[in-house]
Amino acid sequence: MIGFIVSGLVIGALARLFKPGKQNLSILGTLLLGVVGAVVGGTIASLLGTGGIFELNILGTIVAIITAVILIGVVESRDTSAT
Repeated sequence: MIGFIVSGLVIGALARLFKPGKQNLSILGTLLLGVVGAVVGGTIASLLGTGGIFELNILGTIVAIITAVILIGVVESRDTSAT
């Protein structure tokens, strides 16, 4: 569980670095999007046969960061359309 929190923070922070522009996202939001990205990345890597869902590997990490960047974009677009 602690591993998911740490990897979620790292993946969320990396995703925010790769996403251009200013994001209006709290540390909790970054953590949650990072954890979701980590789960999706681990699942896709597991389906491709590069390791288990709970293992850290390059493909899973790359997919997790890409997923988190997409999720940040979705959250940001939802916030701007609400106003």
